[in-house]
Amino acid sequence: MYHPDYLMQLCHISDQAVRELEPTFEHLPTTPYADGQYRLRRYSIVQCHDGSVRHMPQHTFVQSKSINQHQGGIVRQFEDLSDNVLHSEGFFELCRLFKDNNELDDHQDIEIHQMRVITLSDMTPVSPEGVHQDGFDHIAIAAIHRQNVQGGEILVYKDKTQEPFFSLAMNDGDVALLDDHAVWHNANPIRPINPALIGHVDLFVLTAREH
Repeated sequence: MYHPDYLMQLCHISDQAVRELEPTFEHLPTTPYADGQYRLRRYSIVQCHDGSVRHMPQHTFVQSKSINQHQGGIVRQFEDLSDNVLHSEGFFELCRLFKDNNELDDHQDIEIHQMRVITLSDMTPVSPEGVHQDGFDHIAIAAIHRQNVQGGEILVYKDKTQEPFFSLAMNDGDVALLDDHAVWHNANPIRPINPALIGHVDLFVLTAREH
């Protein structure tokens, strides 16, 4: 099994990819789950090969309670990513970056969450799980856009009981690749800059388990 030679790595997708993907967050649905009113989400499984993204059959999403103490053990069903995302050049660029940097083979399933976290109140958690690992071999967090928010910095830890060794307010197009076996991660809450308006953070989370 391949293990990355990094704890974390910061990469970027192109400005063109960001511009192409940014409008696709406008129609993300709420969900019936604990975070579903402020973390709007779609979810799909894809493979990336032969110059395109192949959409795989939909599966439910579940994490063990040992991994996710917030919603562990709950079988969650999300709507698929839209065709506008799945067939876009920007999405292929993001998937290829994830695949290439982690040396994944052509038939490796990549699970992808497209999320918008909105400010429902003064402070809204981006990561209600707290300091956690996702239970995969590889994960990536891709920042696409933020509007009227402060906070939301990604936090990375060598040990879940220690202070983070890395903190970053990610810019549009930043992609943080993490070794999910070696580090833990979290994010600071967000709050609106102008309290009279709703703010949001748009991101993709990519995960893979090796065969």
